[in-house]
Amino acid sequence: MPTSVVDRDETTATDGRWIQDLAQGKPPVTVVVPCRQEERQIGRCLEAVLKQDVETPFELLVVDGMSTDRTRKIVEEVASRDPRVRLLDNPHGTVSPAMNIGIREATGDFIVRVDGHCLIPHDYIRQVLHAFRESGAECVGGSMVAEGDSYWGSIIACATSTAFGMGGQRFHGRGEPQYMDTVYLGAYPKRVLLALGLYDERFVRNQDDELNYRLRSKGGRVYFTPKIWAAYTTRATLRKLVSQYAQYGWWKVLVYRKHPSLLQFRHLVPAGFLMVLVATLLLSITLGGNTWWLPVGLLGAYLTTGAVSSLYEGVSLVRLPSVLFTCWLIHMSYGAGFLAGLMSLPFSVGAARD
Repeated sequence: MPTSVVDRDETTATDGRWIQDLAQGKPPVTVVVPCRQEERQIGRCLEAVLKQDVETPFELLVVDGMSTDRTRKIVEEVASRDPRVRLLDNPHGTVSPAMNIGIREATGDFIVRVDGHCLIPHDYIRQVLHAFRESGAECVGGSMVAEGDSYWGSIIACATSTAFGMGGQRFHGRGEPQYMDTVYLGAYPKRVLLALGLYDERFVRNQDDELNYRLRSKGGRVYFTPKIWAAYTTRATLRKLVSQYAQYGWWKVLVYRKHPSLLQFRHLVPAGFLMVLVATLLLSITLGGNTWWLPVGLLGAYLTTGAVSSLYEGVSLVRLPSVLFTCWLIHMSYGAGFLAGLMSLPFSVGAARD
């Protein structure tokens, strides 16, 4: 039986004293914003954080990955007007080191992550603390509400809000409160994060899944509630979308290498579908004749399933072709990244190991 994060000795983890922090009524909170090249969004993001409707004292640490655009200047301007804001440097440039820098510098008892391209509602911190109280969980989070600021951005937002596009990731919707494997923008007691050894800095993507697996393996719980939500600005172009999901697929393989028990069948579906589609296409070219129906039939089944599912979820007929094409790109790029990760795994420099 795993030892509970709450019950373990202080020398190896927390001893449940974070619950006492909550009992004090107004525990200090640190909001950590990892960012890089976010000049289009960072101003609105920080403004939304600073307008929180909560009596709890909080600080805002912006951990910048050495941006070369106007991100740092914008943050410095906000910090000059509000002493709660501090700008920290992240020479590594990626999210995991940024979060660890922010956590180590934090003076708050609770760490709330808000990404630089997100907007949170005015009651976000209040809802986070309420979720900790009602759930007793060591991690709480909520829904990702995808938004786009371009035509393809809006299509991407629509596609990533569907079950067909995102599979079993329930936090992309607004489900019922429940304990889950992971959540979007998880918030944690600082004591718990320190006890877990913080984020694994080897992971450029999927770092939340990996951290929450370690949390759950120690008896901790992850709690989802739709009362916590954040608006997320999607990638603006299909090229950036393909790059994003190819990276997700590649890094997922390294997560499985470190934690094999995390592997689920649904994670293999995009890569499996891509392999079967390519195999049937090659077979059709090799055999000729009427074998063309193999890849065409497979693709037709995919599109039919996607169309029925998307229409059921309210996608309009006008948007349907673009949404299906976007889902196709998500699945194929993720599958290709996954297969590339499998092939490169023995040769990966610094690949994650237990």
